[in-house]
Amino acid sequence: MKALVHRACERRLLEELPLRVVGRRDWAEDVLQEAFLNIWRIAGDYRAAISPPMAWLGLIVRSRALDFLRRRASDRADATVELDEALSATLAADEASPMDLTSASEQAWALHECMRKLDARQRELLSLAYMRELSQSELAQRLHLPLGTVKTWMRRGLEQLRLCMGRYA
Repeated sequence: MKALVHRACERRLLEELPLRVVGRRDWAEDVLQEAFLNIWRIAGDYRAAISPPMAWLGLIVRSRALDFLRRRASDRADATVELDEALSATLAADEASPMDLTSASEQAWALHECMRKLDARQRELLSLAYMRELSQSELAQRLHLPLGTVKTWMRRGLEQLRLCMGRYA
């Protein structure tokens, strides 16, 4: 009878060990199943002279439980990295970062300052060309100017803008 009670206690200890390590009963059952399969495979390697049977079994169960936790942590880390990558791709497509907004704001201010320094005719031409997406020939018709004049004013205005914006960069 003592032997049965002793074995029952040993079995109970083996069942509770993975639960203490992993913290959840369903995980502990998986760990114990894996440990028993491992024990079955390597039972021939057991040496009684090195350690008592329960210590050997306990070491294997504990090792499997720790391995399980490491795998779970690694899986969670991989899932987190994948989630972070998906979120950053989604967020990057949906809205700008604070740095992007700051940079855009600074560029807008610089463009406004540079446009203010242009001649009124050049400013009007460039604004109509880019804001209304008008071609040079459409600008010439709309403003009743020769096409060559429109091209010259735009080229000079763009050159002045390029130089001015270069100072802010």
